[in-house]
Amino acid sequence: MRGLDDFLAECDHGPRINELSGFFATTAAGESGMPTRKPEVDSRLLPNDNLIRDLIGLHAARQGFFDQHYHSSIPYRLEEECRMAYGVLRYARIRGAPLSLYSLGTAEGTMARTLSELSRGQIHSLSCSPNAENYKCFMAYGEPPDAEFFVGPFHRLTKAVLNSNARLGKFASGFDIILEDTTFQMYSPNRPKQIEFVAQHLKEGGIFVFLEKFRAVEDSDYQRREYQKDLGFKALTSTKNRSRQRRPRC
Repeated sequence: MRGLDDFLAECDHGPRINELSGFFATTAAGESGMPTRKPEVDSRLLPNDNLIRDLIGLHAARQGFFDQHYHSSIPYRLEEECRMAYGVLRYARIRGAPLSLYSLGTAEGTMARTLSELSRGQIHSLSCSPNAENYKCFMAYGEPPDAEFFVGPFHRLTKAVLNSNARLGKFASGFDIILEDTTFQMYSPNRPKQIEFVAQHLKEGGIFVFLEKFRAVEDSDYQRREYQKDLGFKALTSTKNRSRQRRPRC
């Protein structure tokens, strides 16, 4: 990758691991931003079969602090994540051979861990986050089978790191599926270089999925949606002080 040093320096100065680091650390530790109750899936928006029910149940059981904050803050993001996981799981079963999944910057990696557990060896996953608090939540329910976690920002997960780590070496040949979940926007607007860097880990014929937040063309449309989110959705699970809440295990 040309200009790698400049790209790494740019990411090192990104808000995610600088001015926003305190927010992410306290939220991932369950010290702020926690909802009054765990977000629950609206099953009317999802398929009706045993596979999705098993997935929803395990996903709910594995959620840590940050996922509870995240899914109670963004309308229907939880349903979208379950629908995506359902698609990956079905794809893995149809495909037959084991597949590798890189869940890029998705807090405690709930979806990736859930997929690895449910697939029973068909899905080998890697999640990453620069917060050790997220890793603590990832490990709160025991060491998962076929799921790994890299503590560090996405731009520090290089091929050299994969090759030099005994647990991560199995991913050195690349991933069949990469999911980027609202991560790039936290570092810089340099999408071409970000995509180029991560695409080095994608196998030929692999699938790269991007989930990002965009502004509307009209500011008034954007603001109306923000009001919907804040007043019509987040109010249902509004946060309260840490000292009053029942905390999960991690």
